[in-house]
Amino acid sequence: MTPSLRASTSSRKNNTGAEAAILPTHEETLVNKPLTAPLPASLLEALAHYDTPTICNAMEMVAPERRLIGYTTKQLVCPFPDLPPIVGYARTATIRSVVQTSLPPAEKSKNLVEYYKYVGTGFGPRIVVMQDLDGPDIGYGAWWGEVHSNLHKALGCVGVVTDGSIRDVPQWAHGFQALAGSIGPSRAWVHADNFGGQVRVAGMTVRSDDLIHADRHGAIVIPMDVAEKLPAAAELCGRQEQPLLEVARSTDFSLEKLKAALKRSAEIH
Repeated sequence: MTPSLRASTSSRKNNTGAEAAILPTHEETLVNKPLTAPLPASLLEALAHYDTPTICNAMEMVAPERRLIGYTTKQLVCPFPDLPPIVGYARTATIRSVVQTSLPPAEKSKNLVEYYKYVGTGFGPRIVVMQDLDGPDIGYGAWWGEVHSNLHKALGCVGVVTDGSIRDVPQWAHGFQALAGSIGPSRAWVHADNFGGQVRVAGMTVRSDDLIHADRHGAIVIPMDVAEKLPAAAELCGRQEQPLLEVARSTDFSLEKLKAALKRSAEIH
C-alpha cells in the first residue's frame, strides 16, 4: 500500500533499506517555524557567482572530509544549460508512477495541498530535490512538466533536482532550472509518495532545508557551518588556476614554462 503523503513523526525504511527521517506534519512544524534564514541572502548570492564544479573544488579546501560525499555522482539531464547556477534550501519529496496511489481522491487532494504548503513555506529561495522510488522503472512517469514547473516557481522555488523524468520542455517555466534523470512523454500514474524526509538523488543524500548549489554539471550539498568560507576558497581556486591557464593559452607554450607555472600556482595561498 502506498503510504499517505502526509509527513509523520515516525521514521521508516527508504528504498535503499536505510532509515529515513520523516518530518512532523505541516501544521506541527512549518506554520510555527521561524522564517529567518540560517544564512544571509548576500552569501547565497555570492555562492551563485560560481559554477558548481568550482564550489566542489572550494569544498575540498574548507571541508576535505567531504571530498567523496555530498554531491551528485551520476549524470543528470539539464535542458537549460545556459541558466546561471542556483542556490537554495532543499524541499525534499519522493514520487512513484508505475503503481496508482491507494488513497481516496479526497485524501489525495488534501495531501497534495499539504505538499504544496510544505514546498511554499519556510526560508528561501528553495530547490526541490525529488527522488523517484520506482527502482528499475525510475523515470517511467514524469511529475515535472509545464504545470508543476510553473506552480513550483510561483511557490518560491528556483529549480528542481530529480532522478525522475521531466517533460514539456518547450513549455517549461521560464528561468526555472532542472536537473533530471531523463526526459519522457508520459506522467503514467505519477503521484507524490512523501515529503520532508531524507532523499537520495544521483548519489547525493539530501535532507529538508539543506543548502543546495546546482548548475548544468550537477548539484552539491553545502554544510551550513562552512558556507561562509566558500566564496573566499572559490576565489583562491581561481587564482591558483590562473597561471596554468595563462601558459596553456599562450602562443609560446613549453614544458619549462609549464613547470614554472605549476610552481607559481603552488605558491598562491
